[in-house]
Amino acid sequence: MEVAVIGCGTMGSGIAQIAATNNCTTYLYDINDEALEKSKEKLIKILNRLIEKERIDTDEKNRILNNITYTSKLESIKEADLVIEAIIENLEIKKKLFKEVEDIVSEDCIIASNTSSLSITSLAAALEKPERFIGLHFFNPAPLMKLVEIIPALQTSQEVLNKSKSIIDDWGKVTVIAKDTPGFIVNKVARPFYSESIKYHEETGAAPDLLDMAIKSLGFRMGPFELTDYIGHDVNYVVTETVWKAFYYDPRYTPSFTQKRLVEAGYLGRKSNRGFYKYPRPEYTEQAIPDFKKLKSFQNRVLMILINEAADTLFKGIATKKDIDLAMTKGVNYPKGLFAWADEIGIQECVNHIDALYDEFHSDRYRCCPLLRKMAKENKTFYS
Repeated sequence: MEVAVIGCGTMGSGIAQIAATNNCTTYLYDINDEALEKSKEKLIKILNRLIEKERIDTDEKNRILNNITYTSKLESIKEADLVIEAIIENLEIKKKLFKEVEDIVSEDCIIASNTSSLSITSLAAALEKPERFIGLHFFNPAPLMKLVEIIPALQTSQEVLNKSKSIIDDWGKVTVIAKDTPGFIVNKVARPFYSESIKYHEETGAAPDLLDMAIKSLGFRMGPFELTDYIGHDVNYVVTETVWKAFYYDPRYTPSFTQKRLVEAGYLGRKSNRGFYKYPRPEYTEQAIPDFKKLKSFQNRVLMILINEAADTLFKGIATKKDIDLAMTKGVNYPKGLFAWADEIGIQECVNHIDALYDEFHSDRYRCCPLLRKMAKENKTFYS
Protein backbone atom coordinates (compact mmCIF):
# COMPACT_ATOMS: atom_id res chain seq x y z
CA MET A 1 0.00 0.00 0.00
CA GLU A 2 1.20 3.52 -0.83
CA VAL A 3 0.50 6.34 1.63
CA ALA A 4 1.21 10.04 1.18
CA VAL A 5 1.41 12.44 4.11
CA ILE A 6 1.27 16.15 3.39
CA GLY A 7 3.07 18.40 5.87
CA CYS A 8 6.28 17.40 7.63
CA GLY A 9 5.63 19.06 10.97
CA THR A 10 5.51 17.04 14.17
CA MET A 11 2.15 15.46 13.35
CA GLY A 12 2.81 14.76 9.68
CA SER A 13 6.23 13.26 10.43
CA GLY A 14 4.69 11.07 13.13
CA ILE A 15 1.97 9.77 10.81
CA ALA A 16 4.57 9.03 8.13
CA GLN A 17 6.59 7.08 10.72
CA ILE A 18 3.49 5.00 11.57
CA ALA A 19 2.77 4.21 7.91
CA ALA A 20 6.40 3.32 7.17
CA THR A 21 6.63 1.15 10.29
CA ASN A 22 3.60 -0.75 9.02
CA ASN A 23 5.41 -1.49 5.75
CA CYS A 24 3.62 1.09 3.62
CA THR A 25 5.49 2.80 0.81
CA THR A 26 5.30 6.30 2.25
CA TYR A 27 5.74 9.74 0.69
CA LEU A 28 6.20 12.68 3.04
CA TYR A 29 5.53 15.89 1.11
CA ASP A 30 6.27 19.46 2.08
CA ILE A 31 7.05 22.57 0.04
CA ASN A 32 10.04 23.30 2.30
CA ASP A 33 13.13 21.19 1.54
CA GLU A 34 14.87 22.35 4.72
CA ALA A 35 11.88 21.24 6.82
CA LEU A 36 11.94 17.86 5.09
CA GLU A 37 15.61 17.39 5.94
CA LYS A 38 14.95 18.29 9.57
CA SER A 39 12.07 15.81 9.66
CA LYS A 40 14.34 13.06 8.37
CA GLU A 41 17.07 13.92 10.90
CA LYS A 42 14.54 13.87 13.71
CA LEU A 43 13.22 10.45 12.66
CA ILE A 44 16.74 9.05 12.58
CA LYS A 45 17.27 10.29 16.15
CA ILE A 46 13.97 8.72 17.26
CA LEU A 47 14.88 5.38 15.69
CA ASN A 48 18.36 5.48 17.20
CA ARG A 49 16.81 5.98 20.64
CA LEU A 50 14.55 2.99 20.02
CA ILE A 51 17.65 0.94 19.17
CA GLU A 52 19.30 2.08 22.42
CA LYS A 53 16.19 0.96 24.31
CA GLU A 54 16.32 -2.37 22.43
CA ARG A 55 12.83 -1.87 21.02
CA ILE A 56 14.05 -2.20 17.43
CA ASP A 57 17.29 -3.28 15.75
CA THR A 58 19.35 -1.67 12.97
CA ASP A 59 17.62 -3.71 10.26
CA GLU A 60 14.22 -2.43 11.45
CA LYS A 61 15.53 1.15 11.49
CA ASN A 62 16.75 0.84 7.91
CA ARG A 63 13.51 -0.80 6.81
CA ILE A 64 11.46 2.12 8.19
CA LEU A 65 13.75 4.75 6.66
CA ASN A 66 13.77 2.99 3.29
CA ASN A 67 9.96 3.02 3.27
CA ILE A 68 9.85 6.84 3.36
CA THR A 69 10.50 9.15 0.42
CA TYR A 70 10.88 12.82 1.35
CA THR A 71 9.68 15.04 -1.47
CA SER A 72 8.87 18.66 -2.29
CA LYS A 73 7.15 17.67 -5.55
CA LEU A 74 3.43 17.08 -5.14
CA GLU A 75 3.39 14.95 -8.30
CA SER A 76 5.37 12.33 -6.36
CA ILE A 77 2.21 11.26 -4.52
CA LYS A 78 0.28 10.30 -7.67
CA GLU A 79 0.31 6.54 -6.93
CA ALA A 80 -0.94 6.93 -3.35
CA ASP A 81 -3.85 4.81 -2.16
CA LEU A 82 -4.33 7.08 0.87
CA VAL A 83 -3.39 10.74 1.31
CA ILE A 84 -3.39 12.24 4.81
CA GLU A 85 -3.08 16.02 5.15
CA ALA A 86 -1.45 17.48 8.26
CA ILE A 87 -0.86 21.16 7.55
CA ILE A 88 -1.94 24.48 9.10
CA GLU A 89 -5.50 24.68 10.49
CA ASN A 90 -6.83 26.99 7.80
CA LEU A 91 -9.97 26.00 5.91
CA GLU A 92 -9.22 27.80 2.65
CA ILE A 93 -5.59 26.67 2.46
CA LYS A 94 -6.64 23.06 3.04
CA LYS A 95 -9.41 23.26 0.42
CA LYS A 96 -6.98 24.62 -2.17
CA LEU A 97 -4.56 21.80 -1.40
CA PHE A 98 -7.24 19.10 -1.70
CA LYS A 99 -8.25 20.35 -5.15
CA GLU A 100 -4.62 20.04 -6.25
CA VAL A 101 -4.30 16.59 -4.71
CA GLU A 102 -7.47 15.32 -6.39
CA ASP A 103 -6.11 16.31 -9.80
CA ILE A 104 -2.99 14.19 -9.20
CA VAL A 105 -4.14 10.97 -7.49
CA SER A 106 -6.26 8.13 -8.87
CA GLU A 107 -10.05 8.07 -8.63
CA ASP A 108 -9.87 5.34 -5.99
CA CYS A 109 -7.46 7.19 -3.69
CA ILE A 110 -8.86 8.10 -0.27
CA ILE A 111 -8.13 11.70 0.72
CA ALA A 112 -8.09 12.46 4.45
CA SER A 113 -7.46 15.35 6.80
CA ASN A 114 -5.88 15.22 10.25
CA THR A 115 -7.70 18.41 11.26
CA SER A 116 -8.60 18.63 14.94
CA SER A 117 -11.35 21.22 14.68
CA LEU A 118 -12.43 22.08 11.12
CA SER A 119 -15.55 20.72 9.43
CA ILE A 120 -14.84 17.53 7.48
CA THR A 121 -17.99 18.12 5.44
CA SER A 122 -16.82 21.59 4.45
CA LEU A 123 -13.39 20.27 3.45
CA ALA A 124 -14.97 17.42 1.43
CA ALA A 125 -17.02 19.96 -0.52
CA ALA A 126 -13.81 21.18 -2.19
CA LEU A 127 -13.53 17.89 -4.10
CA GLU A 128 -15.16 16.71 -7.32
CA LYS A 129 -15.64 13.35 -5.57
CA PRO A 130 -16.40 14.33 -1.94
CA GLU A 131 -17.44 10.74 -1.16
CA ARG A 132 -13.74 9.78 -1.10
CA PHE A 133 -12.96 12.24 1.71
CA ILE A 134 -12.73 11.49 5.45
CA GLY A 135 -11.27 12.82 8.70
CA LEU A 136 -8.47 10.82 10.35
CA HIS A 137 -7.52 12.64 13.54
CA PHE A 138 -4.31 11.34 15.13
CA PHE A 139 -3.05 12.53 18.51
CA ASN A 140 0.37 13.89 19.38
CA PRO A 141 2.83 12.18 19.48
CA ALA A 142 1.21 10.08 16.76
CA PRO A 143 3.52 7.03 16.97
CA LEU A 144 2.87 6.69 20.72
CA MET A 145 -0.76 7.73 21.12
CA LYS A 146 -3.10 4.84 20.40
CA LEU A 147 -6.26 6.73 19.45
CA VAL A 148 -7.37 7.83 16.00
CA GLU A 149 -10.74 9.54 15.60
CA ILE A 150 -12.40 8.65 12.29
CA ILE A 151 -14.84 11.29 11.10
CA PRO A 152 -16.92 10.70 7.97
CA ALA A 153 -18.15 13.80 6.19
CA LEU A 154 -21.82 14.03 5.28
CA GLN A 155 -20.71 13.00 1.77
CA THR A 156 -18.32 10.15 2.74
CA SER A 157 -19.26 6.75 1.31
CA GLN A 158 -19.66 3.75 3.58
CA GLU A 159 -16.99 1.97 1.55
CA VAL A 160 -14.45 4.72 2.26
CA LEU A 161 -15.35 4.72 5.96
CA ASN A 162 -14.95 0.93 6.20
CA LYS A 163 -11.69 0.90 4.27
CA SER A 164 -10.21 3.78 6.27
CA LYS A 165 -11.08 2.10 9.56
CA SER A 166 -9.57 -1.18 8.36
CA ILE A 167 -6.29 0.54 7.41
CA ILE A 168 -5.92 2.37 10.73
CA ASP A 169 -6.92 -0.75 12.68
CA ASP A 170 -4.24 -2.69 10.81
CA TRP A 171 -1.72 -0.06 11.92
CA GLY A 172 -2.43 -1.10 15.50
CA LYS A 173 -4.39 2.00 16.48
CA VAL A 174 -7.57 2.21 18.57
CA THR A 175 -10.25 3.72 16.32
CA VAL A 176 -13.42 5.52 17.31
CA ILE A 177 -16.02 6.96 14.95
CA ALA A 178 -17.46 10.42 15.49
CA LYS A 179 -20.01 12.53 13.68
CA ASP A 180 -18.70 15.66 11.99
CA THR A 181 -19.42 18.05 14.84
CA PRO A 182 -17.13 20.75 16.32
CA GLY A 183 -14.23 19.17 18.21
CA PHE A 184 -15.37 15.62 17.31
CA ILE A 185 -15.10 13.60 20.57
CA VAL A 186 -11.90 14.46 22.40
CA ASN A 187 -11.61 18.16 21.65
CA LYS A 188 -15.27 18.68 22.56
CA VAL A 189 -15.37 16.61 25.74
CA ALA A 190 -11.95 17.82 26.98
CA ARG A 191 -12.70 21.56 26.74
CA PRO A 192 -13.75 21.86 30.43
CA PHE A 193 -10.51 20.22 31.59
CA TYR A 194 -8.67 23.32 30.39
CA SER A 195 -11.26 26.09 30.38
CA GLU A 196 -12.94 25.33 33.71
CA SER A 197 -9.56 25.04 35.43
CA ILE A 198 -8.42 28.39 34.02
CA LYS A 199 -11.76 29.96 35.03
CA TYR A 200 -11.30 28.71 38.59
CA HIS A 201 -7.76 30.13 38.58
CA GLU A 202 -9.14 33.50 37.44
CA GLU A 203 -11.88 33.51 40.10
CA THR A 204 -9.79 32.45 43.08
CA GLY A 205 -6.19 33.31 42.22
CA ALA A 206 -5.19 29.74 43.12
CA ALA A 207 -1.74 28.95 41.75
CA PRO A 208 -1.51 26.71 38.65
CA ASP A 209 0.87 24.28 40.38
CA LEU A 210 -1.61 23.84 43.23
CA LEU A 211 -4.50 23.18 40.84
CA ASP A 212 -2.41 20.85 38.68
CA MET A 213 -1.51 18.80 41.73
CA ALA A 214 -5.18 18.62 42.76
CA ILE A 215 -6.21 17.28 39.37
CA LYS A 216 -3.30 14.81 39.16
CA SER A 217 -4.32 13.39 42.52
CA LEU A 218 -7.50 12.16 40.77
CA GLY A 219 -5.34 9.97 38.53
CA PHE A 220 -4.73 12.28 35.57
CA ARG A 221 -1.17 12.10 34.22
CA MET A 222 -0.89 15.85 33.74
CA GLY A 223 -2.69 18.81 35.25
CA PRO A 224 -4.58 21.26 33.00
CA PHE A 225 -2.01 24.04 33.22
CA GLU A 226 1.05 21.92 32.49
CA LEU A 227 -0.90 20.17 29.72
CA THR A 228 -1.87 23.41 27.97
CA ASP A 229 1.77 24.50 28.27
CA TYR A 230 2.76 21.20 26.67
CA ILE A 231 0.20 21.43 23.85
CA GLY A 232 0.97 25.10 23.21
CA HIS A 233 -1.42 27.93 24.01
CA ASP A 234 -1.56 29.00 20.38
CA VAL A 235 -2.91 25.54 19.47
CA ASN A 236 -5.13 25.01 22.52
CA TYR A 237 -6.69 28.48 22.41
CA VAL A 238 -7.51 28.24 18.70
CA VAL A 239 -9.26 24.89 19.20
CA THR A 240 -11.31 26.32 22.09
CA GLU A 241 -12.23 29.41 20.06
CA THR A 242 -13.11 27.30 17.01
CA VAL A 243 -15.39 24.98 19.01
CA TRP A 244 -17.01 27.98 20.75
CA LYS A 245 -17.81 29.72 17.44
CA ALA A 246 -18.93 26.50 15.76
CA PHE A 247 -21.42 25.83 18.58
CA TYR A 248 -22.92 29.30 18.04
CA TYR A 249 -21.12 30.89 20.99
CA ASP A 250 -22.43 28.42 23.55
CA PRO A 251 -21.18 29.65 26.97
CA ARG A 252 -19.96 26.13 27.80
CA TYR A 253 -17.03 26.67 25.42
CA THR A 254 -16.24 30.34 26.04
CA PRO A 255 -12.47 30.90 25.69
CA SER A 256 -10.39 32.46 28.44
CA PHE A 257 -8.95 35.97 28.29
CA THR A 258 -6.08 34.71 30.44
CA GLN A 259 -5.10 32.21 27.76
CA LYS A 260 -5.68 34.75 24.99
CA ARG A 261 -3.26 37.16 26.67
CA LEU A 262 -0.64 34.40 26.96
CA VAL A 263 -0.90 33.87 23.20
CA GLU A 264 -0.68 37.61 22.51
CA ALA A 265 2.43 37.84 24.71
CA GLY A 266 4.07 34.95 22.91
CA TYR A 267 4.03 32.89 26.11
CA LEU A 268 3.03 29.71 24.31
CA GLY A 269 4.23 27.18 26.88
CA ARG A 270 7.15 24.78 26.62
CA LYS A 271 7.91 25.75 23.01
CA SER A 272 8.66 29.35 24.10
CA ASN A 273 9.97 28.45 27.59
CA ARG A 274 7.10 30.32 29.20
CA GLY A 275 3.37 29.82 29.60
CA PHE A 276 1.60 29.33 32.89
CA TYR A 277 5.05 28.18 34.04
CA LYS A 278 8.59 29.28 33.28
CA TYR A 279 10.87 26.60 31.87
CA PRO A 280 12.91 24.76 32.90
CA ARG A 281 10.37 24.18 35.63
CA PRO A 282 11.20 22.69 39.04
CA GLU A 283 9.38 19.51 39.96
CA TYR A 284 6.68 19.85 42.59
CA THR A 285 5.68 17.20 45.10
CA GLU A 286 2.76 16.71 47.44
CA GLN A 287 5.05 17.75 50.27
CA ALA A 288 5.88 21.01 48.51
CA ILE A 289 2.19 21.78 47.94
CA PRO A 290 0.32 20.22 50.86
CA ASP A 291 -2.89 22.21 50.40
CA PHE A 292 -3.98 20.59 47.14
CA LYS A 293 -6.04 18.01 49.07
CA LYS A 294 -8.24 20.85 50.35
CA LEU A 295 -9.39 21.61 46.79
CA LYS A 296 -12.18 19.06 46.68
CA SER A 297 -14.64 21.61 45.31
CA PHE A 298 -12.28 22.38 42.41
CA GLN A 299 -11.75 18.70 41.67
CA ASN A 300 -15.51 18.05 41.70
CA ARG A 301 -16.22 21.08 39.53
CA VAL A 302 -13.85 20.02 36.75
CA LEU A 303 -14.88 16.36 36.91
CA MET A 304 -18.62 17.10 36.91
CA ILE A 305 -18.37 19.40 33.89
CA LEU A 306 -16.32 16.76 32.05
CA ILE A 307 -19.00 14.15 32.79
CA ASN A 308 -21.72 16.57 31.71
CA GLU A 309 -19.90 17.23 28.43
CA ALA A 310 -19.44 13.51 27.77
CA ALA A 311 -23.16 12.97 28.44
CA ASP A 312 -24.02 15.80 26.03
CA THR A 313 -21.83 14.17 23.37
CA LEU A 314 -23.75 10.91 23.78
CA PHE A 315 -27.11 12.73 23.97
CA LYS A 316 -26.40 14.45 20.62
CA GLY A 317 -25.50 11.13 18.99
CA ILE A 318 -21.97 12.26 18.14
CA ALA A 319 -20.48 8.91 19.16
CA THR A 320 -21.34 5.75 21.07
CA LYS A 321 -20.89 5.40 24.81
CA LYS A 322 -18.06 2.92 24.26
CA ASP A 323 -16.23 5.16 21.77
CA ILE A 324 -16.53 8.23 24.00
CA ASP A 325 -14.97 6.43 26.97
CA LEU A 326 -12.32 4.88 24.69
CA ALA A 327 -11.51 8.27 23.19
CA MET A 328 -10.88 9.91 26.55
CA THR A 329 -8.79 7.07 27.97
CA LYS A 330 -6.75 6.36 24.83
CA GLY A 331 -6.66 9.84 23.31
CA VAL A 332 -5.87 12.00 26.34
CA ASN A 333 -4.99 9.33 28.91
CA TYR A 334 -7.85 9.93 31.35
CA PRO A 335 -7.57 7.50 34.28
CA LYS A 336 -10.98 6.02 33.49
CA GLY A 337 -13.91 6.55 31.15
CA LEU A 338 -16.15 9.44 32.17
CA PHE A 339 -19.29 7.31 32.02
CA ALA A 340 -17.72 4.65 34.23
CA TRP A 341 -16.67 7.47 36.58
CA ALA A 342 -20.21 8.87 36.63
CA ASP A 343 -21.58 5.44 37.58
CA GLU A 344 -19.11 5.23 40.47
CA ILE A 345 -20.08 8.65 41.79
CA GLY A 346 -23.78 8.15 41.15
CA ILE A 347 -25.80 9.85 38.41
CA GLN A 348 -28.04 11.70 40.87
CA GLU A 349 -24.96 12.96 42.72
CA CYS A 350 -23.53 14.26 39.43
CA VAL A 351 -26.80 16.05 38.65
CA ASN A 352 -26.82 17.61 42.14
CA HIS A 353 -23.27 18.93 41.71
CA ILE A 354 -24.01 20.39 38.26
CA ASP A 355 -27.25 22.00 39.45
CA ALA A 356 -25.36 23.55 42.37
CA LEU A 357 -22.90 25.14 39.93
CA TYR A 358 -25.80 26.49 37.88
CA ASP A 359 -27.39 27.96 41.01
CA GLU A 360 -24.10 29.54 42.03
CA PHE A 361 -23.20 31.13 38.69
CA HIS A 362 -26.62 31.51 36.99
CA SER A 363 -25.02 30.61 33.66
CA ASP A 364 -25.90 28.16 30.89
CA ARG A 365 -22.27 27.12 31.05
CA TYR A 366 -23.47 24.85 33.86
CA ARG A 367 -26.76 23.60 32.48
CA CYS A 368 -27.23 19.91 33.17
CA CYS A 369 -27.45 17.56 30.19
CA PRO A 370 -31.05 16.27 29.79
CA LEU A 371 -29.71 12.72 29.48
CA LEU A 372 -28.14 12.86 32.95
CA ARG A 373 -31.30 14.31 34.45
CA LYS A 374 -33.47 11.63 32.81
CA MET A 375 -31.11 8.85 33.96
CA ALA A 376 -31.14 10.16 37.53
CA LYS A 377 -34.94 10.29 37.53
CA GLU A 378 -35.14 6.70 36.23
CA ASN A 379 -32.34 5.52 38.55
CA LYS A 380 -30.29 4.27 35.57
CA THR A 381 -26.52 3.93 35.08
CA PHE A 382 -24.39 4.02 31.96
CA TYR A 383 -23.10 0.49 32.55
CA SER A 384 -25.01 -2.32 34.20
